[in-house]
This record gives sequence, structure tokens and C-alpha cells, in this order.
Amino acid sequence: MSATNQPDKTKRIGRWYFGGIASAMAACCTHPADLIKVHLQTQQTEKVKVTTLVGRIIKNDGVLGIYNGLSASICRQLTYSTTRFAIYETIKKQLTKDGSVMPFYQKVGTAVVSGAMGGFVGTPADLINVRMQNDVKLPKDQRRNYRNAFHGFYRVFREEGIARMFSGATMASSRAILVTVGQLACYDQIKQTLMDTGFFKDNVLTHVTSSAVAGTIATVICHPVDVMKTRMMNAPPGKYSGLFACAKDIGKNGPLGFFKGFVPAFVRYGPHTVFIFLFLEQIRQNFGDDPE
Repeated sequence: MSATNQPDKTKRIGRWYFGGIASAMAACCTHPADLIKVHLQTQQTEKVKVTTLVGRIIKNDGVLGIYNGLSASICRQLTYSTTRFAIYETIKKQLTKDGSVMPFYQKVGTAVVSGAMGGFVGTPADLINVRMQNDVKLPKDQRRNYRNAFHGFYRVFREEGIARMFSGATMASSRAILVTVGQLACYDQIKQTLMDTGFFKDNVLTHVTSSAVAGTIATVICHPVDVMKTRMMNAPPGKYSGLFACAKDIGKNGPLGFFKGFVPAFVRYGPHTVFIFLFLEQIRQNFGDDPE
């Protein structure tokens, strides 16, 4: 078959599970930054520099310590991100099956719905992820010592009950809504806007540019909620009576408490978003379905 008769890969349509696979691949690349972000967010009074924190982790657990909780992180992406991408893409296909282009408000509305569902489904894995990443900070006699994500699920279910597995689900869903609006809706809109100029094609440059801007937006709008979610999930049972109590505790030292760990969060979310869409677009172009 001649090159002119080859199907245009950029026109291929992604499948519902591509987003989860791409997100899990991205998590493997950015997990150390996510680990540092969690450590900074769960600090109460001690202020530790990032370099000092990394040195402490490596000293206590070796170089592989910066990958503590990786299995839970991957499990989280395969639940949380698979759900939100699947719902977003399914709704998007239904709304654009006549060949029309979704206006931005529809993208935002779709992202809100898919983010809320994804955040709820991914809460148990998110809980285990936060605990496994933070375990190294605790004294050895207080560590939970989950061997992997599935061991963590079993321990929480046996020792704390199924309700505890969804502790912080409201906050996780709220955060997921903001992240999904910042990532999926904004990425779609930015990519569309760039390509409409005629100077950009459906290629790596456009994917990197769109995802970098989307990652910046996602970090700014969701970080305060992310701090609260992390603090609630890592807290002992009964410490916080609700969201207000958690917010009050975080804000007692000033509003900057809600942006604790912002730099490593930005370092993580920016590349993480770029990796997600780079992997997703390549998977779509190489393994997606040809348009009918």
C-alpha cells in the first residue's frame, strides 16, 4: 500500500481505557515528586527543605525509598484515571457524533461529572497511596508497613472497616473535579485553539504545549484541596470532624498553609500532565480505532 493510501494516524479514535494506561505510565515517571509532595503536605510544624527530605528518605530506606507506594500509585491511576477518562471520552463521543465540536462549557461540565466519579472510585487506592508514601516519616514502631497496595486494602478493611477506605472521598472527588477540568477540559480546549490557528498540527509539539499549560492550570486550582485531602487521609481516625476542622487546622498558621508543597506539586503535576497526554496521544495514534 502506498504512503498516500495509508490511514491518517492522527485521526484515530482512542478507546475508553487508554487514559488509565497512559496515566499509570506517567505515574511511574513522576512518582518520586509525588512522594516528596505528600511528605511536605503532611508536615505539621517542622520545616524541611526538599533536598534534606530526599536525603532523609534515601538514608532511611535506600535509593528505592523514593518509590515507596508505587504499587498504590499505579493502582490509583488504574481506578481513578481510567474512570474519569472513560466517562469523559464516552460523553464526548456522544456529544460530537454528528461531527460538531464541543464548546468549552460542555467540556467543563463533562470534566466535572467524570472527575467526581473518578475521584470517588479511586479513593481507596488514594488512601493507601498516601499512607505508603508517608510511612517512612513515622517511627519504625508506628509504621503501617503495607507490603503493597493489595496488602494495604486488606489491612484497612480488616482493621478499620470498609467505611474507612472511603475516608476523604468528598475531598478526593472535589480535587478530582478540579484536576479533570484543568487537565482534560483545558487540554482539549487549548489543543483545539492551537490547531485552529493553522500553525499547529496534531503532533508532539502541540501535545507538549497544550499539556504543559493544562498542567499549570490544574496545579494552581487544585492544590489547596489536595493539601486538605492528603491531611485528612493521613490523619488518625477522629482527628478531624469534617472539612471545616481540617481547613481550620491547616490555616491556623496563615493561608500559605494551603499551598504547602506547591513547588514539588507543580514539578510533579506539570511533567505528569505532559507525560499523560504524550503517552495517550501516542497510544491513540498507534492503537486507536480508525474513524468510520
